[in-house]
Amino acid sequence: MSPVGQASGHGIEIGSVDAHRTRRTWARRQCHFLKETAYDHATQWYQTYFLEAVLRQKPLKPSKDGRHVPLQLDGPCQPLVDERRGHSYISNTIRTSRYTIYDFIPKQLIFQFTRLSNAYFLAIGIPQTIPGLSTTGNYTTIVPLFFFVALTILKEGYDDYKRHRLDKLENANVTTVLRSAASDMVVSTTKWPWFRDKSKVIAYEGAGPGGDDKDGDYSWAQVEWKDVRVGDIVRLRRDEAVPADIVLLHATGENGIAYIDTMDLDGETNLKSRESLRDFKECDTIGGLRSTVAEFVVEDPNPDLYHFDGRVAINGKTLPLTSNEVIYRGSTIRNTNCVIGIVINTGEECKIRMNANQHPDAKIPALESMANKIVLTLVFYVIVLTAGCSAGYVMWRWATERNSWYISIATVELKQIIIGYAIQYNNIVPLSLYVTLELTRIGQLLLLNGDIEMYDEVTDTPARCNTNTILENLGQVSYVFSDKTGTLTDNIMKFRKLSIAGTSWLHEMDLSEDKNTRLQNEQSAPTHTLTTRKSQDAQSAQYEDIELFSLASPNTAIFPTRRRSSQWKSTGQPNHVQPDVTTSDLLEYIRLRPASYFASRAKDYILCLALCHTCLPEIKDGHLQYQSSSPDELALVQAASELGYTVTDRSSESVTIRVSSEDGNETLETYQILDVIEFSSKRKRMSIVVRYPDGRICLICKGADSAIMPRLKLAELAKEKATEVRKSVDLEREMVRRSEQLEVRNSFGGRPSFTLRRSFAANRDSLDLSRLAKRPVLERSKSVEPSKSRSSQDKARPSLNIRTASLDVGKTLSKPSPLTPVSAAPNKFSFLEGPSILDEATVFNRCFKHLDEFATEGLRTLLVARRFITEAEYMAWKDIYHSATTSLIDRQDKIEDAGEQIEQTLDLVGATAIEDKLQAGVPETIDKLRRANIKIWMLTGDKRETAINIAHSARICRPGSDIFIFDSSKGDLEGQIRDATEDLRSGTVHSVVVIDGQTLASVERSPVLTDLFYTLIPTVDSVICCRASPAQKSTIVKAIRQRLPKALTLAIGDGANDLAMISASHVGVGISGKEGLQAARVADYAIAQFRFLQRLLLVHGRWNYVRTGKFILATFWKEMFFYLPTAMYQMYNGYTGTSLYESYSLTVLNILFTSLCVLCMGIWEQDLRAETLLAVPELYVHGQRNRELNFPRFIIWMTGAVINGTLVWVLIWLGYNVFGLPRDNGLFAFGDLAFSIGILWTNWKLFIMETHYKSAIVIGAFGITVSGWFAWQAFLSGIYPLQPSPYAGRGAFVNTFGEDATWWSLLFGVLLVLIGLDITFKFVKRNLIVYGLWNWPPWGRRNADDSPENCENWDRQLWQELEQDPAIRERLRQALLDEELGRPGTVEEESETGLDRGN
Repeated sequence: MSPVGQASGHGIEIGSVDAHRTRRTWARRQCHFLKETAYDHATQWYQTYFLEAVLRQKPLKPSKDGRHVPLQLDGPCQPLVDERRGHSYISNTIRTSRYTIYDFIPKQLIFQFTRLSNAYFLAIGIPQTIPGLSTTGNYTTIVPLFFFVALTILKEGYDDYKRHRLDKLENANVTTVLRSAASDMVVSTTKWPWFRDKSKVIAYEGAGPGGDDKDGDYSWAQVEWKDVRVGDIVRLRRDEAVPADIVLLHATGENGIAYIDTMDLDGETNLKSRESLRDFKECDTIGGLRSTVAEFVVEDPNPDLYHFDGRVAINGKTLPLTSNEVIYRGSTIRNTNCVIGIVINTGEECKIRMNANQHPDAKIPALESMANKIVLTLVFYVIVLTAGCSAGYVMWRWATERNSWYISIATVELKQIIIGYAIQYNNIVPLSLYVTLELTRIGQLLLLNGDIEMYDEVTDTPARCNTNTILENLGQVSYVFSDKTGTLTDNIMKFRKLSIAGTSWLHEMDLSEDKNTRLQNEQSAPTHTLTTRKSQDAQSAQYEDIELFSLASPNTAIFPTRRRSSQWKSTGQPNHVQPDVTTSDLLEYIRLRPASYFASRAKDYILCLALCHTCLPEIKDGHLQYQSSSPDELALVQAASELGYTVTDRSSESVTIRVSSEDGNETLETYQILDVIEFSSKRKRMSIVVRYPDGRICLICKGADSAIMPRLKLAELAKEKATEVRKSVDLEREMVRRSEQLEVRNSFGGRPSFTLRRSFAANRDSLDLSRLAKRPVLERSKSVEPSKSRSSQDKARPSLNIRTASLDVGKTLSKPSPLTPVSAAPNKFSFLEGPSILDEATVFNRCFKHLDEFATEGLRTLLVARRFITEAEYMAWKDIYHSATTSLIDRQDKIEDAGEQIEQTLDLVGATAIEDKLQAGVPETIDKLRRANIKIWMLTGDKRETAINIAHSARICRPGSDIFIFDSSKGDLEGQIRDATEDLRSGTVHSVVVIDGQTLASVERSPVLTDLFYTLIPTVDSVICCRASPAQKSTIVKAIRQRLPKALTLAIGDGANDLAMISASHVGVGISGKEGLQAARVADYAIAQFRFLQRLLLVHGRWNYVRTGKFILATFWKEMFFYLPTAMYQMYNGYTGTSLYESYSLTVLNILFTSLCVLCMGIWEQDLRAETLLAVPELYVHGQRNRELNFPRFIIWMTGAVINGTLVWVLIWLGYNVFGLPRDNGLFAFGDLAFSIGILWTNWKLFIMETHYKSAIVIGAFGITVSGWFAWQAFLSGIYPLQPSPYAGRGAFVNTFGEDATWWSLLFGVLLVLIGLDITFKFVKRNLIVYGLWNWPPWGRRNADDSPENCENWDRQLWQELEQDPAIRERLRQALLDEELGRPGTVEEESETGLDRGN
């Protein structure tokens, strides 16, 4: 048997190939391991001997007993001392810039001269300054080198200066701090005496929170953030940002509770509550603060956001401090009028800064490593050329010089010959490469910033490039790490669907778009006008044997999909049929049949939504608004208001609801709030106990289905029906997965946008797509049973990811039943009169199916239940609950136990589905990026269920995805990872790993788990990391960079909690929308919406990568081509180093005559149209697979340069000295002929032959360069000095060789030969490509990834020709428009055009 378990024959061959790949992989890993080891040792040496020994920057030791922060206003007014440092605590200044004044120049010099070409020219330029060694001048290399390096340093300094200005703006934010008159004399906390400055007070306030808070010695003062110190007491108002980490002393909320928004800190959208200790209840005034004496002992600064250890000594007792009493910098005060706290951490020691990737190094473009290899190759070539010419001189001296009496005493030392040739040929490695490259990047930057397609009109925000040195990296990204809140979503929750008594209803009252307008827009949208696949133009006959077949994404809407009248469609599954009835119909039914059973159930449902929450109504600008700690609750309350139950007032004791009755009247109903059992991540539910106006006591509970279902009155029946639904879902999911395995796949396993059918003149049989689709069905191991992809029952429902056979109204039209509505008929509500809504088993079954459908569509689901309890039962429970809420020990656990006692035997009311609204275009963008072979990972601080729901709606999770949930709380984490690895080896269409921050921390603590996990995740398609801290986000990005050094990573986010991963990735993108200013200023690129990422990568990324690759190749090509004739000329001048070209023209060669051809290519080249790149995202793999700039391509270009240069020399030598009779046979005329051919051929090839996008700028630059060359000839003829020289230039072009027909004939004859040769090569290559015979090297072994049927493997020349056909160009444009509008073409049009849409 072969190593892969097959018999002899092909199995042996496959086994040998696998073994060869294994050996290569092992070699690469060993090489990478050695590099990492060397880097670690170098880092350790740098830390030990340089930072610690020389700069005395030793790591801080932990304090003995934590950080001591006293609260004693009447004590001595001196800055607190950090015992770890021995001086004052660091200031509250933060810095995101990369450099400071004193380290900018050293760091930049090291960075610039670690670039290989700069180091090479420095090594050449230093000996060139020695008199007598150089034949080209002493400073022609070193001076331009320093000039170019200085320009680059100045540019980098300007970029960092912009970051510094933004830091200064944040440090200058104003906050309110308690100050005394004596504090004005306290200097700032810097340890350098010459930098000390007074802490400036901007203004004093006369009153505190109560309006009459005045004190003779102390007052509230406004200071800048940078002047806040450890131990300061700060006062914050509503919606103000927290300037430093503080311990809460007082809050105006009920029971001393303050609500904070931590979205910028950890990405969570729900408001969090912080509660001050009761012993600080007097700290609401200055007098109370002065009378309070306490000492806080807190942990040393660390990046852990979720745990805090500390204590406070007050009133003779010691109380614990936890994260419940601490508010971190990066938070914002919400729903609380005033908060007072004491500062414990400042500046870079705040939690948010400890989680940031502080002062990251400058990012290096990925192409630079390839450019360095090319430079090394050319340096080797220069060495070989120098050695060859030097050896030639030795042989010439032995054969000729010693026998010629007139030069026998003019022998030159060999070392001078060697150094002279090395200096002469050093320009083969172009000196201006990096500076000219910077100029092209500036042009690319301006084009990117000016792209109107990435301009957001709503926020008036264009795309912005902050770092232009890595523009080409945008075209090589393999991994995208995205934040959720503010990046994928708008953090706007909308109530979207509900399930009542087994019936599903769509809620779309909040949608402002008029239905008629929508229908008119759909009807007026452009339609297909193509009637034939082939263009009627005769020129299209050259590619009439090519047919394109468009294969739609599984998420592309296919009409008819949902009811035509619906304005809303699911972003996760746009082809899902929506319910045929809405909540407007529900209200109509309640108005028509108010006394019916279903109407009673519906009103109870709406009432429960209006009662079970903690939202506070308030009037702003004459409008009723709600303040809520959770956007989910806000959506439910707003939905209840839209359905006629408006909360008008709420206090801790009662809630008042304005009810709209069926007759149009409104009544106010007041419900007494008896108790509220708060939501917690452990309980996964919240409950409220209210007394109805009629005196009844009701418990209303809402929460996750896993938390509500076991507490239902008919819990066993509910579990039975849930199990039945689960089996049905698992079966359908497996069928979807198997069907996807049979679909046509591209080279990287994705669904192709188009596939190819090629027919030949001799054989018109088309490729059989069904044959390509016949893939073996992947067998699953036991551990891959659908139920195994869920770690627990409470995670089961959110992880479902396929659409089940729903029994909602819209999906039962084809099967008559009591529930079947008759649209536009008087009995359209007849389905509500059937007996099924009275059957609990049927209701459970349908409700759980609805829950699964809602979750599959990416909606956030909750179950709502209630029970009426007697007065005696409530009073008995009240005693237990009161004891729990007043307990000083394990209070939270006792509250949860008390809640568990009363939350039993509940009656199911219904289910809710809330849409976490995505930003426009997010699902389509993610779908395109996936088709571009980019893996999308979501790293968020939000909870698991929310993250999975968003993953479904954003299409990170596909209908057939295998989801593997890793949860350390379930035990045997190593077994979970190994099982997932085994399942992935058995084969999967699309795999998703879900892990939370706590589990990730467990993985990082174990070397075995770390190796297993980070070996697994590069093999999966997507990863969802929830409850992740900013530091953990950064760790994941760094791990991928380390494990896959060739993969380029991109991180995108909008908040301060995303800065670490943005800095750690190869490319950082900030969302500069509502919440994204922090990320936008630090990121390399800033865009207003996530949807612009597809154009940034697929269009600008591809263009910039192609431009830069072509620029580098063209630059090296022209240098090799130009200097080859002068090297061949050496054998005719005794190897004396005499140049074939005169020095003036040679000096301005790269400045005047060969600069525009590479600059225009590097700035304006567009190898394919933007519409093509967006319609066919697979073309993005061009950059991922390094097809534009790689070593074989470099060798091809250099071979072409050698052939061209040799051909030019041979032809002009034969024509000028063998067969021709020139009027001027001097060196100047001969060299000028070679130089002119070089100028004209270089510009013709780069402008005309190699530049695809020939805009007016390109043609104009070509004309300017060519005419400028002949103008230079005339100028040089007039000003060339009259002196003894081999170059007789004065009047030569005008009077001698300029009038010679031989000279001009050779000029144009050689150009025609070069042009004809290049055209012939392209013609042969083109025909071989069309017939699928272009394989390079031809003897190379092909694999499945190189299949010509995959559109990403089609040669660029083929796509360029296809774009010229108006029919195909229009079809590509229409396909792009269809995707944007979610509307495919009709079947008739597809069959005629040959661009078929699949399912």
